[in-house]
Amino acid sequence: MHVAHLSLVDFRGYAQVDLALEPGVTALVGPNGQGKTNLVEAIGYLASLSSHRVSADAPLIRAGADRALVRAKVVRAERSATVEVEIVAGKANRARVNGGSPVRAREVLGLVRTVLFAPEDLVLVKGDPDGRRRFLDQLLVQRVPRLAGVLTDLDRVLRQRGALLKTAGAAVRQRGGPADLRTLDVWDAKLAQVGAQVIVARRRLVDDLRPRVAAAYEEVSAGQGVAQIEYASSLDAVERSPDDVQGDGTRSDDTRGDETTERVEARLLAAMGALRTKEIERGVSLVGPHRDDLTLTLGGLPAKGYASHGESWSFALALRLASWRLLSDEPWGEDSEPVLLLDDVFAELDARRRDRLAGLVADAGQVIITAAVLEDVPRPLSGARVDVVAGEVTRVL
Repeated sequence: MHVAHLSLVDFRGYAQVDLALEPGVTALVGPNGQGKTNLVEAIGYLASLSSHRVSADAPLIRAGADRALVRAKVVRAERSATVEVEIVAGKANRARVNGGSPVRAREVLGLVRTVLFAPEDLVLVKGDPDGRRRFLDQLLVQRVPRLAGVLTDLDRVLRQRGALLKTAGAAVRQRGGPADLRTLDVWDAKLAQVGAQVIVARRRLVDDLRPRVAAAYEEVSAGQGVAQIEYASSLDAVERSPDDVQGDGTRSDDTRGDETTERVEARLLAAMGALRTKEIERGVSLVGPHRDDLTLTLGGLPAKGYASHGESWSFALALRLASWRLLSDEPWGEDSEPVLLLDDVFAELDARRRDRLAGLVADAGQVIITAAVLEDVPRPLSGARVDVVAGEVTRVL
């Protein structure tokens, strides 16, 4: 798979841009702040309908415009398709394939697949659980596009249930007696239903990633340490002791990776029942996929807090390399390897890690790199060059 052409209208700082691309390596070169990252961000957006830089779509629309357009021609196994997403301020985004009738944006998921390395990846190791959940969910959507709808439903259910918990808590405090919880029972059932689907899908994903992460870390670090990942479930923590739920309440000793969705749904319902009084007191949902985490250990110790800066970078790179290999190994047919997007990564790495990463991805079908200067691009990744200066995109022959 490769992106043959990218067109943007009112995306970030670009009023309009058209960029032809080829298989192999392309380096987008220019000083910081000139718009290089906006180009790889746009390609990544088509793959996941989200940005690696911001959590909302509004910043993606150029100041003064009310919508942005991202369009790409994608070639796979000598067949091409044009995928287009319109990002609309305050409204649902729309999409088109080959200029056809508008459809919901999530219906084009899977037509473009990417794995993006960026300086922001360091928060996967050093940051809070929400970044690691986001990593898992973005990979899930590329692996199983229908789960985008499940994740949207999960967000909606959590908002509705959270509002009901706050209302119930206020009623208890004002009246001194129990609140009417029949509506909450309905939302408990909905959260259990969609939450179970997410938990089971994440666990299976982590099971498949685990050996690939360990292998990738060994390659990037030259065998200096053993990296492991586990899915840490708030549900398991609640079942051990509902009274011990603090923060996200997670531990990384989950051994239920082969559990059915129905079984997890029943467990979630039981856990919400056990926590109901606490949830009403706090006004938040205390158990579910929104409270889970991906734990990262290095040599048996938590990577967060124990890993050095270099080790943290190696772990972040291992997570992305493992994702790329997992998506490449999926049975999607010929030419299914995702596009690799390397956003200003090499400037962040020491010489050893830079050379190792370059060697591992040099044979990828399509690699798009951003760099402030051409010297930041390792020699094994020499290829086409595009200069990006003050929003002007120019191919260098």
